[in-house]
Amino acid sequence: MKKKSKRFRADAAKVDPNRKVEIPEAVKILKSFTPTKFDSAVEVSIKLNVDPKKSEQNIRGSLALPKGIGKQRRVIVFADGEEARAAQEMGADEVGMEELAKKIEGGWFDFDVAIAMPRTMKVISKLGKVLGPKGLMPSPKNGTVTEDVRTAVREFKAGKIEFRNDANGNVHAAVGKLSFSEADLNANVEAFIEHIKSLRPTTVKGQYIENVSVSATMSPGIPVAVQG
Repeated sequence: MKKKSKRFRADAAKVDPNRKVEIPEAVKILKSFTPTKFDSAVEVSIKLNVDPKKSEQNIRGSLALPKGIGKQRRVIVFADGEEARAAQEMGADEVGMEELAKKIEGGWFDFDVAIAMPRTMKVISKLGKVLGPKGLMPSPKNGTVTEDVRTAVREFKAGKIEFRNDANGNVHAAVGKLSFSEADLNANVEAFIEHIKSLRPTTVKGQYIENVSVSATMSPGIPVAVQG
C-alpha cells in the first residue's frame, strides 16, 4: 500500500471520518488544508443506491453550475451551414462535419466536449467505438446533442459539467477550484447535490443517496450531511 504523504496525514487529522458535516463546514475544512503549488480542483463524490445494470437506474446528465468551474473547456461541434457559423461565433474550438470526424478517426482527441445536432449524428455514428470509452460521444441525455448549438457551446465553454455513474453506482464531478470563495464553492457543491437528488429513478426503493464527500486534488475526503 502506498504510504500517505506528510501533507495528506496532516490534512486527514482535520477530518473526522465518522462525522458528516454540513456543506459550509466541509468547505471551510477544505480551505484549511495545506496549500499546494497548483490550484486544486474541488470534487464531489456521491455513492448512490442504484443498480447500474438496470438502464432506468443509470444517472447521467449535465449541469451548468452557478459559479462555473474556473476554466474554459475545449469544445468541438459537428455542424454545417448557419449552425456552424453560430458555433464559431460562440467560440467553439473546432467546427466541421466529415473532415472533423476523419480527424478524430486519425487519433485526435484534443477536446473536452463534443456537441452535435440530431441531423449530424449520422456523420459521427461511426465514432462511437472511439468516443464512447472516453466519455466524449454526444448524447441527448447530457445536452450534447441539441438543436440549440449556440446555447450549448456557450454553456460548455463556460464550464457546464457532465456526469454519469460508474459501475458501482458512484457519481463524481469537479465543481470548482480551491481558490474559489467559500460562498461560490458552497453554491456549486449544493447545486450539484440537489441536481443529483432531482434525478432519483422512480424504481429506486429506500435511501437514494448513501454517502457524499467533498475533496480537493490529492486530499482526504470530507463526509457531507445531505438532507432529504
